[in-house]
Amino acid sequence: MTVRPGLVSYQGHYAGSVSRFAAFAIDLAVSSAVFSLALAAISYGVHVVTGHSVSWNRSSPVVAVLFVLWQFVYFGYSWAVSGRTFGMATLGIRVVGADGSVLESRQGILRALVFPLSFLLFGLGFLGILVQREHRALHDLIAGTAVIYSWDARAAHLRFLARQAELASSPQAHSSGVTTPPAPVVIVTQ
Repeated sequence: MTVRPGLVSYQGHYAGSVSRFAAFAIDLAVSSAVFSLALAAISYGVHVVTGHSVSWNRSSPVVAVLFVLWQFVYFGYSWAVSGRTFGMATLGIRVVGADGSVLESRQGILRALVFPLSFLLFGLGFLGILVQREHRALHDLIAGTAVIYSWDARAAHLRFLARQAELASSPQAHSSGVTTPPAPVVIVTQ
């Protein structure tokens, strides 16, 4: 009998600064790539239709305004619809109401609108992530939100073990002569 230490689940706990920063970095890379691809598609479409070349300058005020608007759409829509962005989903975190309830659409949009305040105050708006028990930044306090871990390692491990047991007991595994080793005994402690 093999005894392994219990898996720790962070589901429902407040997400820390590293997870939140990594998710933001992923989101910034993804949203910037999508924005660049959209500009390239527009340039190509204009070239095909009119025959004129369109070039986008990064220092152009039009491009800057479009980029800022795109960021509001990317974050606001993601938070309003599902409570998470691509980067957050990748790292298993999500935005919820401050009381742990499902995020309302208006809270997601408000969070996107006030998110720049945390940057505009010389980054001091993010200080709450480091010093508060709930790890809430200024934009979380204003919007009434919190960021939590939503991926449960324990449940994922149990699903994996159930799938392994299902594969081991299937008639196809026995008829093909394939044997799988027994799954280790897992003792889960709280």
